[in-house]
Amino acid sequence: MTEKEKDILFTGEDKIRIDLYLTQKEICPSRSQIRNLINQGKIRVNSNLVKPSYILKNRDVIDLALLEKKELKVKAESIPLDIIYEDEYLVVVNKPADMIVHPAGKICSGTLVNALLYHCKDSLSGIGGIIRPGIVHRLDKNTSGLIVVAKNDFAHLNISKQIKERQVIKKYIAVVHGIMKDDSGIIDAPIGRSLKNRKKMAVTTEGKSREAVTQFKILKRFSAYTLIEVTLRTGRTHQIRVHLVYIGHPIIGDQLYGHRKQVLNISRQALHSHILGFVHPLSKKYMQFCTPLPKDIQELIDCLDYDEK
Repeated sequence: MTEKEKDILFTGEDKIRIDLYLTQKEICPSRSQIRNLINQGKIRVNSNLVKPSYILKNRDVIDLALLEKKELKVKAESIPLDIIYEDEYLVVVNKPADMIVHPAGKICSGTLVNALLYHCKDSLSGIGGIIRPGIVHRLDKNTSGLIVVAKNDFAHLNISKQIKERQVIKKYIAVVHGIMKDDSGIIDAPIGRSLKNRKKMAVTTEGKSREAVTQFKILKRFSAYTLIEVTLRTGRTHQIRVHLVYIGHPIIGDQLYGHRKQVLNISRQALHSHILGFVHPLSKKYMQFCTPLPKDIQELIDCLDYDEK
């Protein structure tokens, strides 16, 4: 069942296309998104389907049906959240390690979405679907750190557009095996599904591989490990983990891509999303958030520091 977000009564005399008019009204961040919604029948005129090129007439009623009311199969759960920022448009969360972002397969409990449904109630974007309400981007289960969640469709479309246009700043801290020689660099190598193991991604030009660009800089070198800051230029599945193992420096604790035999005291990959920056959908002001390293990664670094002494 579709619920109208609101109706707009057009009272203008000028001949103007509906897609242009709604773009000027900032109903969505871009004209192409307006066109898609019109073509999907989510925007109508006088309850009738129209084309994006439809010329509005005086007293036309534009029906906006951007939100779909569906019974959620994912249950709200009272799970503590480390909320860094929140307003009526979005919420920024510092996700702990061991938490999956959204339900998948047989896992339908204990996820970030379960916690968000309890905290935000009905205030989550519906674009991601029933099991991914509000989810604009993701972090791997065992990657900790900052993630932004959209509380309405306008914010979701806006932030998605920023991500697509590479305007969102995402910086990570990682501890990797080996001593990296270059103080900084860029890994530009396409990523696709591994042909040998369907659970893994890989640097490949075969299949449906996509452009992937990762920038890194050295923060500190140890006797056999390196502490780095990584900046994502694209957002492919497992991108940082795949690119670092590709250049011979897998992340410490990465059981899927790194060394299976654990020699250091950390139970997951030493990867943390510590800086997240984007333009607020409504105010258009740039916002940047930063979180300290979680206890397990900080203790790992302290241990490496101690060993150096």
